[in-house]
Order: sequence, then structure tokens, then C-alpha cells
Amino acid sequence: MNNLEFESKFKDYQNKINSRLDNILSIADIPQKEVIEAMKYSLGANGKRIRPILCTAVCEMLSHNMDITADEREALINDAIYVGCAIECIHTYSLIHDDLPCMDDDDLRRGKPSCHIKFGESTALLAGDGLLNFAFELLSDLSEYSYIKSDKIIKIISELSKNSGVYGMIGGQIIDLACENKTDADIKLLTKMHRLKTGALLRASAVCGAIASGASDEIIDKIISFAMSLGLAFQIKDDILDFVGDEKLLGKPVGGDLKCNKTTYVSLISLENAEKELNVLTKQAEDTVSELDFSEFLVCLSEFLLGREY
Repeated sequence: MNNLEFESKFKDYQNKINSRLDNILSIADIPQKEVIEAMKYSLGANGKRIRPILCTAVCEMLSHNMDITADEREALINDAIYVGCAIECIHTYSLIHDDLPCMDDDDLRRGKPSCHIKFGESTALLAGDGLLNFAFELLSDLSEYSYIKSDKIIKIISELSKNSGVYGMIGGQIIDLACENKTDADIKLLTKMHRLKTGALLRASAVCGAIASGASDEIIDKIISFAMSLGLAFQIKDDILDFVGDEKLLGKPVGGDLKCNKTTYVSLISLENAEKELNVLTKQAEDTVSELDFSEFLVCLSEFLLGREY
């Protein structure tokens, strides 16, 4: 798959995901309208949609080895997009909360005022809570699925619950807070934090796509291995961009980690060594997923994330 083919496929995924996201949350003239407006504002704020793309791409890759018709494959992929939209709700809730004054205290997100700057801190807090609950409302609505059966939906809900909770993303967030102003943090603790804070939801995205396709445990293990390398690489890249990134491209100020005295790969092992580790992990992700058929897009996605500037 060449760069133009990858970019076209990536954009096609984004367009389908954005179209679905635009339609899943309607604003009615009701007393709680403001919190719904805040949810929709943050959900639509120029996201890359990496997590729903990962979910959909894994599902589509594995669907090519399924004995199904073209119409059934299309229905399955549309269902995976829907699951991906729920994952994006969870991701967006985490960003709203992450920006709050009690956390990272960031005024910008994706080039726009953060939710608490636009709507106030109380509404932003509730908007995050609302998106988290809304994600599972979406996932459990069986009428929205054309192909995926209820037994797989239960597994998907379990996977997402586990990886977004205290043994996943939230666990990573609390370790991150504990590492502020900490002088004795080591690479083992930092890696644990990144695998949970960022890696867990990326892993869940890929695994949910595999579950949707009815993949075997052996294939799911391979997807987990791929996603764990990709997830850690993704966070290391974020650490690097916070140190040397372009604020206009990032849509938020650089140096936030330094401002909060956070332990990052750059602060702990240097920029040069962080970039080396990023390359090693990206290569591991590519090598793992390359062992599967029809993996060209995911290999290119790994390269795209390695070279991204935002």
C-alpha cells in the first residue's frame, strides 16, 4: 500500500466515523441542553479518530479471512465503526477531564478552547461523565447492529470497561499524577503508566475490532501484542511532541509536561533515547501485524503514527 492509498483509506475511515459521530448525539431543547452541547463540542473537535480507525481497520483486516458475503462484510465494518464511535466517546471524556484545572489545567484542545474554558468547569466535568456513560449506552443498544451478535457485544463491553477503568486508563492517570514532582521514578514505572494511560484504550480498540470479527484467541493474542507496542510508541511520541512539537500543529501549547514537572521518556532517558525507543517499538508493532494477512493498512498506520507531527 503506497502513501496515497493509505491517505485515501485513512480519510475514508475518518469521514465515515465523523458522519456517524455527528448523528449519534442530538441536541434537543431540554433543561440539560448545555451539557449535551458540551459533549458534542468536545466530541467533534478535530480529532484524528485513531482509536475508532484502529478498531475498524483490525475488523476489516480480519474479515477478509471470514466466509461471508460482501454485504455481510460491509455490515460488519459498519458495526465496527459504531463500536469505534463509542470508544471515541470514552477517549473524549478522558481528554475533557485531563484538561481540567485539577489535572493538567490546559486551556486548549485540538486548537480550540478546552471544554471547561468554553462551558465552565462544572459543565465540563459532567460532559465527561456524560460521554463515558453514553459510550456504554451506545454499545448496549442492540438495535444499532446489523451483523455483530449480542455475545460478542458483551465481550466488547467487558474489554472496554476493563481497559478504561482503574486497571487501565484511569489507573495510568493516577500513576501520572503521582509522578508529578517525583525524582525517583524509574523506566519500569513510567512504562507501566504509559501502557495503562494511553496504551490500554488503544489496545482495547484493536481487540474490540478483533472480537467483532469473531477472531480466535490466537489471533487476538497477536493483535494484543501489536497494539501494546503501538500504544507505548504512541505515548512516547506524545512525550516527544510535548518537548519539540509545533504548537500550531498540536493545537495546544508544548511544554505542558515540563510545566507540571511530569516524568516522561524525554525527561527520564533523553530525547535521543526516547526517539530510539519509539523506532524500536514501531518496528515491533509492524513486524507483529505483518504476520497477518491483509495487514498493509495497519503497517502504514504504524508508520504514520511514528512520523506524525500532531
